[in-house]
Amino acid sequence: MQRIADDRVVLTIEEAAQRLGIGRTTMYALVMSGEIRSVTIGRLRRVPVRCLTEYVNSLLADDTAATAA
Repeated sequence: MQRIADDRVVLTIEEAAQRLGIGRTTMYALVMSGEIRSVTIGRLRRVPVRCLTEYVNSLLADDTAATAA
């Protein structure tokens, strides 16, 4: 298993999936649907680390709202 450097600002789709502990196909689906934001650098698709944090925070907020209701 490859170790992801913690100081990087952007990750590949595969690295972002690994960071979240999900499959590559699921990660691609989340990026293509816009649920997880990504950027294009040249011809490469990259996921900013902060966008992973935003996604997880949105899941937590949704869960908190559903639990409160």
